[in-house]
Amino acid sequence: MEIRETILKYALINAVQHDGKANSKAVIGKILGENPELRPKAREIIPLVNDIVQEVNSMSIEDQKTKLNEIYPEFFEKKEEKKEEKKGLPPLPKAEKGKVITRFAPNPDGAFHLGNARAAILSHEYARIYGGKFILRFDDTDPKVKRPEPIFYEWIIEDLKWLGFQIDEIHMASDRLEIYYSYAEKLLAMGKAYVCTCTPEDFRKLRDEGKACPHRDLPPEIQLQEWKKMLNGEYKEGEAVVRIKTDLSHPNPAVRDWPALRIINNPNHPRTGDKYHVWPLYNFASAIDDHELGVTHIFRGQEHAENETKQRYVYEYFGWEYPQTVHHGRLSIEGVILSKSKTRKGIEEGKYLGWDDPRLGTIRALKRRGIQSEAIRELIIEVGLKKSDTTISWDNLAAINRRLIEPIANRYFFVADPIPMEIKGYNEEFIAEVPLHPDHPERGVRKLKFTPGKPVYVSKDDLKLLKSNEYVRLKDLFNVKILEVGEEKIVVEFDSIEYEKARENRWRMIHWVPEGKPCEVLIPEGDELVVRKGLLETDANLKVDDIVQFERFGFVRIDKIEGEKVTAIFAHK
Repeated sequence: MEIRETILKYALINAVQHDGKANSKAVIGKILGENPELRPKAREIIPLVNDIVQEVNSMSIEDQKTKLNEIYPEFFEKKEEKKEEKKGLPPLPKAEKGKVITRFAPNPDGAFHLGNARAAILSHEYARIYGGKFILRFDDTDPKVKRPEPIFYEWIIEDLKWLGFQIDEIHMASDRLEIYYSYAEKLLAMGKAYVCTCTPEDFRKLRDEGKACPHRDLPPEIQLQEWKKMLNGEYKEGEAVVRIKTDLSHPNPAVRDWPALRIINNPNHPRTGDKYHVWPLYNFASAIDDHELGVTHIFRGQEHAENETKQRYVYEYFGWEYPQTVHHGRLSIEGVILSKSKTRKGIEEGKYLGWDDPRLGTIRALKRRGIQSEAIRELIIEVGLKKSDTTISWDNLAAINRRLIEPIANRYFFVADPIPMEIKGYNEEFIAEVPLHPDHPERGVRKLKFTPGKPVYVSKDDLKLLKSNEYVRLKDLFNVKILEVGEEKIVVEFDSIEYEKARENRWRMIHWVPEGKPCEVLIPEGDELVVRKGLLETDANLKVDDIVQFERFGFVRIDKIEGEKVTAIFAHK
């Protein structure tokens, strides 16, 4: 009676967790895994499990939940506790429902990566929490040093949408130069900015000594004349800049009279060509746009705190209220390259396959590895608003991703570095029917056929498990005794069909394929991309972008199918 109640409890839990359909194998595994004292009674338990699972599956899911609540109410209590334990983002300072406007301002000079994703995801999540607006603003006003490229505008939008973003507005800073010019003229007329024609070296010397540039105190009408010269092309690159007046005794020399606009000859900007040659620097364009677009909250890395100090001068001069700023630390991931410059250099040198090389930390690379967008969002929200720098381990991201893909990933056998195994003593054809997913019998089975006289193939990785005169089980096939072990061939002898015998004797289990189609798995290992060649089940019904589990190998994303050959990218165990 006690065993029956135990089986009923696990069958009901399994059914409630899987849309009302319990799976006998999963229930047996759970019972024996958590109650090892029942293993000696496995043979008598299995028929009982099958009967009870059939009984449970005939019930409606509402009846299943009611019955489970009767015999094991702790299941629902634990679920409630877990919900309570799940932490969300803390309240946003000075945020009003329906009035929060956030922005993300990437430079389209490279692909969007996990480090950028922190500010982007926090901005978007808070905009949604407060029923506000999320703005994507491309910071593309540096056609010389951080030159934008058309493809990256497209990719960033694609990546944000893949991450589940609802983008309410999109703006290009390069479309707004006339707006920046009008504000620059106002500041010059107000005496709050000036045109500096010092050489960079001379200005730097004066700045570091806390002394004024000789052009600083010229009257506004002179400043506006100089400004016209900049616009008319009378000054060339490096000969004149517009500076914002600040405190010359500020402890940080970089804040003293910082540059707002400069000249770039022949910019050949991908969107505006050579139409403009006076371009705003980041702090000026960003300050103006945050006000013009009504941004209420800015999320930025702690290392950009200096930007706020600079921008506040502009806000003070115009009498504007500066947005609420939320600073957070840098985000990196162990062993993964995030730097755009290093990535670009590696691509140019042929070291990386492209911006989506699976060794990289770009969003496109993570997607190519089979990382789910929800896993990335969940990880960022879990890290939250910490001001300290955070280094994520790949294991942390993999653990979240595994939980998301385990229920959806079908199973297949992949044999890396295959070695033929000759099986003696079994002279009948045998078709192994293996579930596509142990918890979802409704998905069906794969069929692997053993043909007498033909070898099966096992992985070289399993050689260390094989010793003469010992026994192993070929998963879902039968048990064999090992006769000979070598790197060129393995010889075994049929012993028995029953899985229970292998379990009772604790024989190791290995996977196999009768024949197979060629398959390569690309495995990122630090800065290396290891290629494992092998055989995949011949009838594996796969398509590009499928996320599947190669049993005893790991989760992979199908990257390419060329004829019979399959190429997959390794995600994680």
